[in-house]
Formats: sequence, C-alpha cells, structure tokens
Amino acid sequence: MGANSLGLDRLNWHFILLGSCMKRDELSDLAVFLVVAEESNFTRASVRLGVSQSAVSHAMRRLEESIGVKLLNRTSRRVSTTDAGEKLLAALLPGFSQIDARIEELRLLGDAPRGLVRIATSKAAARTLLWPAISQLVRDYPEVQIELNVESKLTDLVEERYDAGVRLLEAVSPDMIAVKIGPKLRMAAVASPQYFAANGVPQHPDDLDKHTCIGIRFHSRVGVYDWEFEKDGAEIVKKVNGPLVFSDSTFCVEAAKDHHGITLVLESEIELQLREGSLQRVLQDWCEPFDGFHLCYSGRRQISSAFRLVIDRLRYRGDQ
Repeated sequence: MGANSLGLDRLNWHFILLGSCMKRDELSDLAVFLVVAEESNFTRASVRLGVSQSAVSHAMRRLEESIGVKLLNRTSRRVSTTDAGEKLLAALLPGFSQIDARIEELRLLGDAPRGLVRIATSKAAARTLLWPAISQLVRDYPEVQIELNVESKLTDLVEERYDAGVRLLEAVSPDMIAVKIGPKLRMAAVASPQYFAANGVPQHPDDLDKHTCIGIRFHSRVGVYDWEFEKDGAEIVKKVNGPLVFSDSTFCVEAAKDHHGITLVLESEIELQLREGSLQRVLQDWCEPFDGFHLCYSGRRQISSAFRLVIDRLRYRGDQ
C-alpha cells in the first residue's frame, strides 16, 4: 500500500461503502484477508493493521469457517493463498481498490499528499528520469518523502517492502503493473580511440571474440551480462571475456576511457564522452532501440496519495 498502511480507520470506510449485505465481522475479515494475501505473512499483516498477530490468525480461521473452504496455506515462515483463496482475492481486489481510490481522492480534496514512497532503481534511471521529477515534487509537496535505493541488482520489491521499482520492460514480471516513465533506449559499444588504434575496430559482433571486453555483473549470484545485438531481425548474443568485470556501469565507462577494452552501456551514459572524444562508438547499426524504463509495482498493493502523485509525475508522455 505504500507508506500509508491499510489501517482500521480505512477498514471502517470499507464497511460503510460496501453496504449492509454482509455482517460487519465478515467485511472486516475480508479486508484482513487482503492484507494477509499481500504480505504473505501474519506478523507483517498485523503490523499493517495495527492489531495483534493472534487477532489476524483468528480472523482468517473465522473467515475460512464462514466460507467453508481453506483460503491460506500456512508454514512457519510464509503464508500463501490456495486456489480458492486466489479466486476470492480476484473477486475482492477490484471492489476494494476502487473504494480505496475514491477515499484517496476525497483525502486530496482537503489534504495535500503526504507520506513515504520507497523506490528501488538503477543509477542510470535515477539520474536521468527520477531525479528531475522528484526534485520538483518534494518542493511542491513538502510532506511527501521519497526514498531511492540506487543499485544495479533487481531488488525483491515485495520482500524488501518497496512501493515500486524501476525496470526495463523485459524484466517486469507478469503480475506487476508497469507504467512507462521514459523513451526507448539504445545500447552503445564503446572504447577509447587509443584502444581501437592498437587493436582494430570490430565491424560485426562476432569480431568481439578477438577483443578485450569490459563486463558487468548485476548481482553476485548471476553470471556476467551477455551482450545482445540485433539488426534487420537477426539477433546475436555474445558471451564476452576480459580481465575486468564491474557491478556498476560507471566503472565500465572509466575503464574504457583508460584504454582497457570495449564496454557495452546505455547510450545516455556516454553522451559526454562521445562529444569530447574520449570514447568512440562501434557496431552502432547492431544496437537497435528497445523499450525503456518502467515504474513497476504490485497490483495487489493499495496506492497511497503520495505514490499516486509519484506515478503521475513520472509517467512518460513523450509519445502522446
């Protein structure tokens, strides 16, 4: 739900707006079920709701007894929904989400957006897309707080309780909502003019086998990133080799400037170096544009007024 948890006051609004077709306890249990399903943990759900863990557990047992089916699978560390629980969740989410959205709209009529929004992002996206928008946003809305976690690895957004993450579209899982926040991107294969003078200029991706390449590894548990090239429908994936591997593209660029080899980075990261001549680009016709950065978040999370504001400020409108 972002910074503002779905607390008991919010639940009372749900009771009123859903009507009198169900008992109050049943409505309360359904709202608790939504939070438990989202958190996958009784302890975290109890913190969100501001009640004891035993109260949450009792509410779930009561709901299962009332409906007559098992809704949750329970282990010592995690709670997951059963098939029946998933069906109930699918039925409940639209109604509760619409109610919550209307409540947030009412809040905006009288109060400015407030609260914490936590976003996990890469340095490249933070520098070129997020920071310009966020810098102005916090001036316009002093009670909104933005926390950016800037690192290369793909953070588990749910497990680490982020409101959203910035991902390339290909890395967004199907169960996440993705909002486009930037234009198409291109990769750039670059090295210093001195390196090319000494080692020759590759004309085809296969020529990279004869060159020293500077690699990047986004996380210690994954391999070095394979370089992907595309031209006229033909795709080539190269496993590159070289003495240097970094977890941050900034160091890849610096190593390339110091004549250590060829690196592959986002075009936007080396614009200055290309203009000043410290780096030279190759294989440009093999680097076609691709879908750029998207803000992604769980469709199961309730959206706070502060997070809704962030989404609106970051949404890319260049194609409109």
